[in-house]
Amino acid sequence: MSSADGPLVVGVDSSTQSTKALVVDAATGAVVASGQAPHTVSAGQGRESDPEQWWTALCEALRQCGDAAHRASAVSVGGQQHGLVTLDAAGRPVRPALLWNDVRSAPQARRLIDEMGGPKAWAERVGSVPGASFTVTKWAWLAEHEPDAVRATAAVRLPHDYLTQRLTGDGTTDRGDASGTGWWASATESYDADILARVGLDPALLPRVVRPGEVAGTVHGSGELPFSKGTLVAAGTGDNAAAALGLGLRPGTPVLSLGTSGTVYAVSRHRPADPTGTVAGFADARGDWLPLACTLNCTLAVDRVAALLGLDREAVEPGGDITLLPYLDGERTPDLPNASGLLHGLRHDTTGGQLLQAAYDGAVHALLGALDLVLDADADLSEPLLLIGGGARGTAWQQTVRRLSGRAVQVPEARELVALGAAAQAAGLLTGEDPAAVARRWGTAQGPVLDPVEQDAAALARISGVLSDAAPLLDRGPR
Repeated sequence: MSSADGPLVVGVDSSTQSTKALVVDAATGAVVASGQAPHTVSAGQGRESDPEQWWTALCEALRQCGDAAHRASAVSVGGQQHGLVTLDAAGRPVRPALLWNDVRSAPQARRLIDEMGGPKAWAERVGSVPGASFTVTKWAWLAEHEPDAVRATAAVRLPHDYLTQRLTGDGTTDRGDASGTGWWASATESYDADILARVGLDPALLPRVVRPGEVAGTVHGSGELPFSKGTLVAAGTGDNAAAALGLGLRPGTPVLSLGTSGTVYAVSRHRPADPTGTVAGFADARGDWLPLACTLNCTLAVDRVAALLGLDREAVEPGGDITLLPYLDGERTPDLPNASGLLHGLRHDTTGGQLLQAAYDGAVHALLGALDLVLDADADLSEPLLLIGGGARGTAWQQTVRRLSGRAVQVPEARELVALGAAAQAAGLLTGEDPAAVARRWGTAQGPVLDPVEQDAAALARISGVLSDAAPLLDRGPR
């Protein structure tokens, strides 16, 4: 931990598995205190969490920060996207939140796409073609399967909205996270009345969308929190938009994030509208756009393969013609929500290390396949890929990305980029700066650059061929 030279701010990352809090010097970007506490995800048919656990974890993470959190002048929350939080009239969760990686609403997604003009109409209107991850499909699923829960709902929030509301007492969100719901239209930057009517959601249940740079509220006082009453609260945002802030991204710089999910994204001046649905046309937290492609299966899926093989996650071996598509939780990119993992090309001489390398290859292939659609046509392809997330410091992940992309890879030294991005947003409230400029001043993207290697075109072609042939079998399931 470092000592502080300027005012202190708090950045929060409430992710799928845990909540982290950083107390940051707004002048230098130095982290002066940190805390982390876990929460659980159901292991049943769907993926759900109790929002009260997020609040308890936030309080514990802040407690670990000690007096530094008490001295903070502003706070901002970055959180996992898409999750559906339903609150009753007293502000209590009606039921556990449906998380982004709960794919039970795939049939509702298909129906909504058909009922409202098809993929192209959705892309032009909303910026994205909704899949099972999107909040609008989860609300449609809830209305169909749990009508009593819908009737008891007095407010609908996203995960970061829920925590921000617990801080301020007011219902707010931001354009970055709102753009992942499916009911916020990027064409008009407002809630879409027709879509809300289609799924039977009263717009009065939704939070106010706070503008970039606007104060969402102040800490209204709670004995559970270390903050002084009146501490400024920023709008917050979704985790990917927060990480983009944390990197201080300029338009066109590509990011590949290796976490529970895998993502590729870049800031763009142009509003995205991909009718194939591969690229989600998200807004960023500043006023630009954040075209993004996301996979459901990344580090956890590869770690699961390693565990099944009894191998360390770094115990990869080259060679062999094996293909492994690690779609253990269904998949979003490609759009195969009912898929399971697929293994092709197994031979007597195949080693465990080669099988593990094939899992890495299968996970990275899906991300790189979407990268060209994410980037603008005039993007500089010689610019290094920024590699972030929990897997970014793993040698096997780094070498796989280099080999399959043929590009240089830069690994920022800064950790906890979602929390740092939230902290930069909070700092912007104090200084009046663009949060991305704050992060650039902090130097968060600095780190070693790994030179490019020759692209393994044969592996890419083999994986693409297996995927093309197997896609009809992969996505068998209830519709």
